[in-house]
Amino acid sequence: MTDALTYSSHQQQISDNPSIYFKKQNQHNENHENPRTLRELIEYLYEAFSTDMVDLDYLHTIMTNYKSSPKDWQQYAKFKQDRYTRNLVDGGNGKFNLMLLCWSEGQGSSIHDHTNSHCFMKCLDGKLVETRYEWPTEDDQQEDDKKEKPMKLKYQSDLNYNDVLYINDSLGLHRVENPSHTDKCVTLHLYIPPYHQCHTFDERTGKQGQVVVTFYSKYGQILEKETPAL
Repeated sequence: MTDALTYSSHQQQISDNPSIYFKKQNQHNENHENPRTLRELIEYLYEAFSTDMVDLDYLHTIMTNYKSSPKDWQQYAKFKQDRYTRNLVDGGNGKFNLMLLCWSEGQGSSIHDHTNSHCFMKCLDGKLVETRYEWPTEDDQQEDDKKEKPMKLKYQSDLNYNDVLYINDSLGLHRVENPSHTDKCVTLHLYIPPYHQCHTFDERTGKQGQVVVTFYSKYGQILEKETPAL
């Protein structure tokens, strides 16, 4: 089971950026719906964000229609042995971030939100498992309640080669992980707008914390020191 793309209104403001709004069913040049390369996908993204109205369905279409080719993205794929990495491909003039996340064998994320951003995620190589959760309620997180209240599972699904998923905070929280102990995984992420902090959640108790998200590399170059994803 997966959540379909959903919108709270016909026009929806993108987070804290007052000049960008989502809309649906905009007319686009059909020749710009099938990016043949990652560079073409980036060009189409800039075109989509060239006005103050953004069509989520169109973003989903071009993310889906782009077919993974390692020669497009290998220069951005940087792995670490101790944890997964976030590698910036394009900063989107502050309106979006496009990045590669690289998962060595068995690596995964914590349960987290997206701080009012919208996320498209495409599997370029390997396979990920997404586990989606309900938001904990205020009652679940009462500190004076010593009884543990585990996070409520919504569903679990596989993200296979060239699959695309979409999530925002209204659809819940999630954790993603590479289930393989023999193969690495690479995923392409589009975040609208970019964010540099998010909340993580304890699966056993629902208690939340806050973390700064960082880039391991930018534009194919590993950073001497990881920097906040600004």
